[in-house]
Amino acid sequence: MNVFRSNAHLYAQVIDDTTGKTLVSASTLDKEIKGKLKSGANLAAAVAVGRLVAERALKVNLKAVVFDRGGYRFHGRIKALAEASREKGLKF
Repeated sequence: MNVFRSNAHLYAQVIDDTTGKTLVSASTLDKEIKGKLKSGANLAAAVAVGRLVAERALKVNLKAVVFDRGGYRFHGRIKALAEASREKGLKF
């Protein structure tokens, strides 16, 4: 799972490294999340994206992933996204 954060939004995608294809993705721009969030760049948004990407991964039978934080420190929004994904059942 690769994570990217900008000043306005947060993105997460599960990529198959052997084929280079994105299997599932979620971001603060998804219609399931966008209307419910006050901002796309806070902890609540990170939790929502983490839960959504985990739900989508589990639907396609992905239970374990390698977490790529993209060079960002493991704190704040990145940590919240990871913990929310773990709570939904995704293993790192």
